[in-house]
Amino acid sequence: MSNSIAVEEYGGATPEQRRGIWMTVAVLLLFMVMVLAGFLHKMSQPRVLTDSELRANGAVKLERPRILDDFQLVADSGEPFYTQDLNGRWTLIFFGFTHCPDICPTTLATLNHFYQLLDDKTRADTNILLVSVDPKRDSPEQLRDYVRYFNAEFRGVTGEFLQLKRFANQLNVPFNKVPLENGAYTVDHGSQVVLLNPRGHYHAFFKAPLDPAKMKLTYRSMRAAFKG
Repeated sequence: MSNSIAVEEYGGATPEQRRGIWMTVAVLLLFMVMVLAGFLHKMSQPRVLTDSELRANGAVKLERPRILDDFQLVADSGEPFYTQDLNGRWTLIFFGFTHCPDICPTTLATLNHFYQLLDDKTRADTNILLVSVDPKRDSPEQLRDYVRYFNAEFRGVTGEFLQLKRFANQLNVPFNKVPLENGAYTVDHGSQVVLLNPRGHYHAFFKAPLDPAKMKLTYRSMRAAFKG
């Protein structure tokens, strides 16, 4: 009789049974929280696009990243700039010059827009680099002031003409000096933005015209797919 009374006082279950029920509920709740956390984490990760989807959004990924030959250029700080300085972070490279009337400022403004769209962690792992195709007029100091106008985190590189030409050829970016009247000149150059992976290898390029939102989509996808 006393046992039945005790069971009724605890809602029809013994203390041991009640503890078992609470343990079961706790385990189920923990499992649900873990499933939900995993789902939310997966949802927050960028989707890896196929090569055709990348191309449709203006990005072309190389079948195999290309290892670059050694070179020596000059950073906008005046210090030497070597091949190995491209290691460790993702780098977007645009070839241009400070006297460029339209394409270069438009591209740098677009790259700044793209850069601002990135989350803090991705932005901290991303370099934006302007490589001068006009070393005669673009001193390191002038290049530094030019790129910082668009974003304080952007950097510039110049150097001897032959070294610049060699670097550009490795990235399939053409440029040529074009004489103008009265002894002046301009420089025709490719408008694509080249992407190097953290190993310093030529990984992909973004075709013009650039769209910041599409660049963000394809860039995050290629980062997610990269086996570093």
